[in-house]
Amino acid sequence: MSEPDLYLLGYRRAEQERLERQAQELGAESAALFDRIGVREGWRAVEIGCGPQGCLGLLSERVGASGRVIGIERSPEQAETAGRFAASRPLRNVEVRCGDGRATGLPAGGFDLATARLVLVNVPEPQEIVAELVRLTRQGGVVALHEAVASTAQVDPPHPAQRRLIDLLGAYSELNGIDRDVGLRVPRLLRAAGVTDLEVTPLVHVYPPGHGRRYLMLDFAENARARLLEKGLVSEAELRELTSALRAHLDDPATLVVSSLFFQVWGRKL
Repeated sequence: MSEPDLYLLGYRRAEQERLERQAQELGAESAALFDRIGVREGWRAVEIGCGPQGCLGLLSERVGASGRVIGIERSPEQAETAGRFAASRPLRNVEVRCGDGRATGLPAGGFDLATARLVLVNVPEPQEIVAELVRLTRQGGVVALHEAVASTAQVDPPHPAQRRLIDLLGAYSELNGIDRDVGLRVPRLLRAAGVTDLEVTPLVHVYPPGHGRRYLMLDFAENARARLLEKGLVSEAELRELTSALRAHLDDPATLVVSSLFFQVWGRKL
């Protein structure tokens, strides 16, 4: 019997569209990570939780015609979208499979690189995904993660609606075993799973007016709305008031919007 899918942000069409934008917004820093790692022609790479696009294009370009990229995505709709994305390029060295990132069914040690981006922050039992990433990687191969410390997102002047929404997402997450600050634990998780020679890069951003990620907290609240209401963590009226108040604050060009702290962490399998 399969486990219930507790992915925090759900699979609304709006979430799929957000993830498609995210692939573009985070593309440069993911490309920089893969270049630091030295991903090259002929590598076999797997991305767990690729969503509708993820890093598939970046990896495809780097491994070339002699390499191979496999994307694993649990949501059938997002896996289908990722397949269309790969076919439209066309990325002939990319295959997308719909499956569980904790048990992909792929052969052990079959990949030079196993990676995931902003997956652990939204799911329970993140160590199980880390274990699968390590299992899939050959000895001496690379495991790479990009994760968030979600509670550190800030606005200035501070606004109570921002803090309340962060706390609500945290409360739902805690009820379901999800660690929204898992980014801080990633080096420890990788070491425990047998990854060594770790490199850690912190990232933080300011989102000015017009930036696609300036309203990210509102996107999260809307995508998690049904789950927050179902658990009785907030009323519909209060959630409406919170999002309206925060939107007005974010609309003010004088409001400073600072991202969560992110960590890119990578190392080699013993």
